[in-house]
Amino acid sequence: MPSTVIIGSGRYIPQNIISGKDFYSSEFYDENGQKIEKTNEEIVSKFIEITEIANRRYVDSDQLNSDIAAKASELAIQDAGIDKESLDYIISATNFGDIDENHQQSFMPSLSALVKHKLGIRNPKCVNYDMIFGCPGWVEGMILANVLIKSGRAKNILVVGSETLSRATDPYDRDKMIFADGAGAVVVSASDEEGVGIIADNTQCFNEEEIDYLKNGCSLNPNTDQNQRFVRMKGRKIYEFALKNVPVAIKDTIDKAGLSLTDIDKILIHQANAKMDHAIISRLHKLYNIKEYSDDLTPMTVHEYGNTSVACIPTMYDLIIKGELSGHSFKDGSNIVLTSVGAGMNINAIVYRFPTKK
Repeated sequence: MPSTVIIGSGRYIPQNIISGKDFYSSEFYDENGQKIEKTNEEIVSKFIEITEIANRRYVDSDQLNSDIAAKASELAIQDAGIDKESLDYIISATNFGDIDENHQQSFMPSLSALVKHKLGIRNPKCVNYDMIFGCPGWVEGMILANVLIKSGRAKNILVVGSETLSRATDPYDRDKMIFADGAGAVVVSASDEEGVGIIADNTQCFNEEEIDYLKNGCSLNPNTDQNQRFVRMKGRKIYEFALKNVPVAIKDTIDKAGLSLTDIDKILIHQANAKMDHAIISRLHKLYNIKEYSDDLTPMTVHEYGNTSVACIPTMYDLIIKGELSGHSFKDGSNIVLTSVGAGMNINAIVYRFPTKK
């Protein structure tokens, strides 16, 4: 049975840097539809203290989600050194598809079909799938790619995660400062080397009361059009849910791989907000009775790029593999974890082992 290995990666990080000061002129409302009387300087300062998100990136007005997905994908294909026509599948992870400046969403044609079109791929046997799975969508796309490769149905698969969340957020909601735009992609391929690539995976879906923790809702400002829909979060509920369930899911995946936490070189966790991510990793170590650990285990990009949902992990992977995230690198033969949590509520994780150089 072939192994599923990453042979190329790419990313697109928008050039428009949005700092906390850019929100000083915003008008914020609470969940009860009441205008928040605190100064915006106070609101932004508290937000940065909790999330550690100082900056985030937004796309240009003329860019769509499919545009930046295609840009990241093109770089991944070039990095892989393959003919784009040799791709058997394109798996595109997204939550909103293309969104225009009027907040109108479009899933027809599908985002993956648009990516294929914008890449100029003519091969009709290259099948396109959209993965709509919340923030864990890109990781779930990798899990699907692994199944397709191990089943013998594919040799080369593009897995891309992209989002333009700046157009999906309520302008009157403080949570809009969490979200950002970006795209990350990898090409995975079948390898004859045994025991490498994706060696374990785990997906869990909690769809009872958790279904309302992260969804679309109307604006918090009751004086605006209440028919428009934006991202709406129950932040405290999500935080408590993640702390309870994500560390256990990660441990289950590591156990499934026949490893321990000390065998893991890096954990690439979805960049939701720094406070939550730090708490999850701390709780994970407690499950292994480990009291002290290095922050080097868990790279962080949320400080400068914000929460880009499905794009977070592949973007971070590309930065590290190309030596562009200070203090972090991957080693031949080492094990890393890729893990995410998000709308649904869904959780997933992968243990990935790098091939050894021959």
